[in-house]
Amino acid sequence: MGFSVSGSAAILLVAFFVAFGTFYSAASNSMEAVNDARSAAQDDLLAQQNTAINLTDVTVAYNLTGNRLYYVNATVENTGATGLSVGDTDFMVDGALQTAFLDRAVGSDSSTDIWATGERLTANMTVPNQPDRLKVISGPGVADTEVGLSG
Repeated sequence: MGFSVSGSAAILLVAFFVAFGTFYSAASNSMEAVNDARSAAQDDLLAQQNTAINLTDVTVAYNLTGNRLYYVNATVENTGATGLSVGDTDFMVDGALQTAFLDRAVGSDSSTDIWATGERLTANMTVPNQPDRLKVISGPGVADTEVGLSG
């Protein structure tokens, strides 16, 4: 063998190692991202399985004077094993997301965002029309619904 055959074989061998190193690092990073996503999905599923809420009381009152709004007062109990966030809990009246609350409190504390197991969240809101349905959705996606509200 001459020098040209040995030299070209050495160049090909170095090129193979460089290409393999690039492929390995890209594949390794991709596999790590997939494993992290699977782990996060499993954590979310576990939190969802440990979450339970119970819409214990809903009252509707109509204000005959002034602004003529319906007042909806809801009490929801955290009956699961997961602590929840008040800010991540959504209230929907007749399919409309409620963003303005007269009051939202865990027990008697309206300044906390932590809604622990066994505690009750109360929310007071106003709607322009007679409500028929209230749905409460927790941060992990577990929901409870009350249908047939009357004022």
